[in-house]
Amino acid sequence: MATPCERLEVLSEMFNCTEINNHTRIRTPYLYPDGDVIDLYLTMEGPQAVLTDFGESLSWLKSQTVSRKKSVKQRQLLNDICLTYGVELYHGALTLRVANDDNFALLVTRISQAALSVADLWFTFRSRLIESVTDEVEDFLSERQIAYERNEPFAGRSGKVYRIDFHTRTPARTSLVNVLSSGSQAAAGRIVDHVVTGWYDLNHLKVGQQLRFVSLFDDTMDVWTPENIRLVNELSEVAYWSYPDDLEELLKAA
Repeated sequence: MATPCERLEVLSEMFNCTEINNHTRIRTPYLYPDGDVIDLYLTMEGPQAVLTDFGESLSWLKSQTVSRKKSVKQRQLLNDICLTYGVELYHGALTLRVANDDNFALLVTRISQAALSVADLWFTFRSRLIESVTDEVEDFLSERQIAYERNEPFAGRSGKVYRIDFHTRTPARTSLVNVLSSGSQAAAGRIVDHVVTGWYDLNHLKVGQQLRFVSLFDDTMDVWTPENIRLVNELSEVAYWSYPDDLEELLKAA
């Protein structure tokens, strides 16, 4: 009878099998959003062979977020993923029972896709995080009596339209403010690239106007590098959410 690794060869040579202690580790060609490799394991639970991720997918997801508590919607999304791919979520681990007559390559594909889908929930977490910080900034502007418009569209020189988080007005200055927030260092660079591209494309709005571009970093998360700050600082004023008084002074200064 063919071994699991031999049965897996029909799928792709990109899957690598290694015996580790009492488990067979299957290194897949799939990656988590930050570039980590998705590994699966074939192990025995009594007489039953089980394919599992040993909880690595959910652990990775939790490591990318501030809150350890999942919302009702997020729990429902996890359940939907398990139903879609026919896997179980047991003690935080994605699992599939394996019988000798099962198509092993198909099972590996199913649980790999489930792991990818769980990791992709990070994007819903990130959107929720950014929305939360942006709401806090809105409350702050209201408390400090700084007039603003939220999520206002502006057309760049390229013709692309950019939605700016806040368009503020004070007696001395008008400002466009983008909030940069992320729970992952891997995503931080992409966020910075997007903001830098927007500021560059919108730079024509400054001509002949008292207009200030402000990039507000949510520095409650230690994900920003000096290079991130430098790139944004070349095209905008930089502010940090942990220093709200400085932000107010920047928005009101002539």
